[in-house]
Amino acid sequence: MTPPTPATLAWEAERGRLVGIAYRMLGDFGHAEDVVSEVAIDALRAERADAELVRSWPAWLTTTCVRRSIDRVRSLSGIREDYTGHWLPEPVATSRLPEDAVADREMLSLALLHLAEQLTPEARAAVVLHRAYGMPATEIGEILEKSPAAVRQLISRGERRLRLDADAAHPRTVDPQALSALVAAVQTGDLDALLTLLTDDAILWTDGGGVVSATRNPIFGAEKVHRFYAGVLGKAKAYGSTVSIAPLDVNGEPGFALTHSGRTDVLALELDEDGRIRGIRQVCNPHKLTRAFG
Repeated sequence: MTPPTPATLAWEAERGRLVGIAYRMLGDFGHAEDVVSEVAIDALRAERADAELVRSWPAWLTTTCVRRSIDRVRSLSGIREDYTGHWLPEPVATSRLPEDAVADREMLSLALLHLAEQLTPEARAAVVLHRAYGMPATEIGEILEKSPAAVRQLISRGERRLRLDADAAHPRTVDPQALSALVAAVQTGDLDALLTLLTDDAILWTDGGGVVSATRNPIFGAEKVHRFYAGVLGKAKAYGSTVSIAPLDVNGEPGFALTHSGRTDVLALELDEDGRIRGIRQVCNPHKLTRAFG
């Protein structure tokens, strides 16, 4: 039996971290795994060509993973522009993510993965490597082939777009009180209580991908979001089905499994400073939910 090579050993040791980088870059776990598999092939080729040129396999693997992820982001941009309705990231049950991918949960939430779509691929890479992996601008610059000053500018602008506090360790996450209040509102059918949980400018995004019924555009404002869920509840009752909601741990934070009309969607909440819901992301496309339940 042929013993594993240094490149193979390094890739096996780093695989979870590489998946975490690629998933944060792409918002799609299947594509992230594909990228990391391609990195393994690249590593074997580089080793066969001239292993002495690689001074640090972990650094080489990280660089290759980031650059391949950037290329994949660019190739997917056109596909996502033609996507039916609003594109949301793929939710993944926290228990199904590699341990190295969730060791630091920064830049892992559905909200931040969604907002990161606004950034250029290079800015996304810079923010991910800086926020989630604590890499300095000099190291990121070597990966992106940019000066440290240019990288710091990418990070600063990217963090502002993502509404991240540069001095905060983590963005605000959902607290247990908001979870229990939302569960109670849906399970009892008291959607007026839901209205009190929403900020006036709350936004709802739903992603059905043309596979199941969903809104094609975001819904703005607490009243309209309230009416949407009243419609969901009313439709379910008309067809004699029940609506239920249960806590779910996805992407390193609390979320919900919303069951209605014969299907189960995944909800992720975004809160404001007072703990009220300012954003709801509802992933309905069944093709994106294959990894959402542990």
